[in-house]
Amino acid sequence: MVSKVIIALAVLLCAEAVLGVAVVSKSAWGARNPKSKTTLAGSLSYAVIHHTAGNYCSTRDACVKELRNIQAYHMDSLGWADIGYNFLIGGDGSVYEGRGWNVLGAHATNWNSKSIGISFMGNFNNNQPTAAMISAAKGLLSDAVSRGQIKSGYTLYGHRQVGSTECPGNNLWNEIRTWANWKA
Repeated sequence: MVSKVIIALAVLLCAEAVLGVAVVSKSAWGARNPKSKTTLAGSLSYAVIHHTAGNYCSTRDACVKELRNIQAYHMDSLGWADIGYNFLIGGDGSVYEGRGWNVLGAHATNWNSKSIGISFMGNFNNNQPTAAMISAAKGLLSDAVSRGQIKSGYTLYGHRQVGSTECPGNNLWNEIRTWANWKA
């Protein structure tokens, strides 16, 4: 019980407000340190939306557990330097820091150096993105523009548009195709 209270306080203290979206820092969700980091350029032309194709989480505790599992899989099984995505969106409506701003991701082969990767936690062939998740993702993209991480006229793609995959799942795919910066 005490550890849950400590984690909850750490999450509140370590969240970074971005355009009304609280970004839960890596330290707040108990991330491991990356093995290495490569700087990602600013003024990128693309953002790529993913789903983790794993467990859906709807509470902070469940999302933190899932984040740690994803990071362990990416680092231990795939041999990556860190969790692959720049940011992840939980079913609780929170934005979680993955690699974060200005750090090269490992989310879309041949697209990592020219895009930020945002992944919705869950399998969106089965799950539906909630209004809170959609709002969080759109707020994060707006913040990426205001920070200069991506250009204001960026192109939004679903992972399936830049790789041979069904990611980000049909339900999320149908949603992002209605967003202003999505391109066929």
